[in-house]
Amino acid sequence: MAITEGKYPLGKEGWTPELLTGLVERIHPGTSVTDCTVVDGWFYGSEQASTSGRLALDLRYAGAEADKLPARAICKIAQTVSSAEALYANEVRFYRQLQPELASSAFSGPGLEIETPLCVGGDYDAASGTYALVLEDLGQRGVIFPSVRTSLTLPQLRNMLAMLARLHGHYWQSPRFAGDLSWVESHVAGDLHTLFHSPDGTPGHIAHLVETIQFKREMVQRLGMSVDELFDSFKKVQHHQARLPQTLLHGDTHIGNTYLLPGDKMGLLDWQLSVRGYCMHDVSYIIATALPVEMRRKHERELLAFYRECLVEAGVREAPSAEQLWLEYRRAMVWNVYIGWLTTDITNYGWEICVLAHLRVMTAFEDMETAKLLRAMD
Repeated sequence: MAITEGKYPLGKEGWTPELLTGLVERIHPGTSVTDCTVVDGWFYGSEQASTSGRLALDLRYAGAEADKLPARAICKIAQTVSSAEALYANEVRFYRQLQPELASSAFSGPGLEIETPLCVGGDYDAASGTYALVLEDLGQRGVIFPSVRTSLTLPQLRNMLAMLARLHGHYWQSPRFAGDLSWVESHVAGDLHTLFHSPDGTPGHIAHLVETIQFKREMVQRLGMSVDELFDSFKKVQHHQARLPQTLLHGDTHIGNTYLLPGDKMGLLDWQLSVRGYCMHDVSYIIATALPVEMRRKHERELLAFYRECLVEAGVREAPSAEQLWLEYRRAMVWNVYIGWLTTDITNYGWEICVLAHLRVMTAFEDMETAKLLRAMD
């Protein structure tokens, strides 16, 4: 892959200690990179990269925090100058401004932290649309990266739901969204909203994929709704849930954005879609993608009850009732179908993962009678 003319290269060449020091100093002042080696790379089209390419780097440091940073890191890089700029800019903001808080004493105590990768450095260059985000290589901690082909166990999923409840509970109706966290976007305003709602953006891309890829087209037909109806319904749910209690969301909690640590502990990757919104957005997506269809059908109500218990334990005194959560869980399935997977090209993950993920979210959509609920919102 050729090197971009932008600030950050898109391939293996051009990564110097000076360039990486500029990234590291933004998060770890007084720390520099003295040596770097590009070990490997994974790029779009390899079925191992979605919206970002990745490089494996061996790094050496000097300065204030040199002993705290990992020798092996993964650098996420933007592939093109495109409408995906909103995703890259948002993820850099998250790791530079919010991730340190999630790893702080606010979530102290055994098993209470919000598990995310340590950020070494990151920047988004608006002039060229290129970005670089350097994170610890989780492989050095022996993590497993699950997918729809390697379903979670119930204990693992409960651990994920407990972590989401801690995240949601901590920021539940936080006055900080009008203060120091006012930069956190919502589902109804901001660059991410524009990306997903502009006719020339995601909706046009989805319409093209459904028109040209037969299995997507037939799965949409099976739902009994057109692509335009799904788009309109998606917008209605977004505006409706924006009027419900708001909290900080991961925003893209499909199973492929998680990782497993020893002891069934779980973590969350890829915070590009982190926003403030309603809790069932996160909960519906992880349950719908993490479990085989029959397992989900059998356990989803008890998993929602477990999540609610954890939300109360996290300090949400007026937590939504079980029935309220169930209703919004069912409505939230429209995101999982429309944005979650109809927008995903086969090239991102390969045929098997893509088709199986479509099957899970669309079967959940049918099981929940989500189409009926959406039409009742007219």
